[in-house]
Amino acid sequence: MIDVIGQISSVERTVGSRTLPAGEARVSIISQTYDAPLEDVWDACTSADRIPRWFLPISGELRLGGRYQLEGNAGGTIERCDPPHGFAATWEYGGEVSWIELRLSPAGEGRTRFELEHIAHVDDQRWAEFGPGATGVGWDMGLLGLASYLAGDGSGVTPDRAAEWMGSDEARRFMTLCSERWGEASAAAGTPADQARAAADRTTAAYTGVPAS
Repeated sequence: MIDVIGQISSVERTVGSRTLPAGEARVSIISQTYDAPLEDVWDACTSADRIPRWFLPISGELRLGGRYQLEGNAGGTIERCDPPHGFAATWEYGGEVSWIELRLSPAGEGRTRFELEHIAHVDDQRWAEFGPGATGVGWDMGLLGLASYLAGDGSGVTPDRAAEWMGSDEARRFMTLCSERWGEASAAAGTPADQARAAADRTTAAYTGVPAS
């Protein structure tokens, strides 16, 4: 059994904006602190052997300037790399390009803060329809996988049981609550409350297959 509420509560979600050369961009930020040293979290997030143990199978060249491809998901180019503190890469999916930036920092003895920004153009169609939950809920599931992996006790969601778990009531509850939290973060950033809630409802329906009430 996964501590759904505990995992959701341990994650911070914020929404903001950033000015890019091409114009204004939306920024979703997700973070969590893990009971693992910085170097270990860095290796788990950058090793082609370890990434599939908590996220997705990955191929390509995981180096500065290299291209990567996550199986059945996004690919892109690694644009900046500062081991063991972070990297930046394009996130290319569905004909659209956005960007991710990972930052890792010590958070006390043997602990590491993981912070990821996902940056998308203001006219990104998924954002317009679903708000930050479009990618945010997916990242929540990624952080759940990383937490399960770093715990090393066999609990939580592992890749070999992810497909089965995704069809469970527990998973639907997890995704629904995550979607609601992203809606709250969007409203806190200035999105009209009714728009933020409607986008969150559409996100919930998209991830769970259950139409919003």
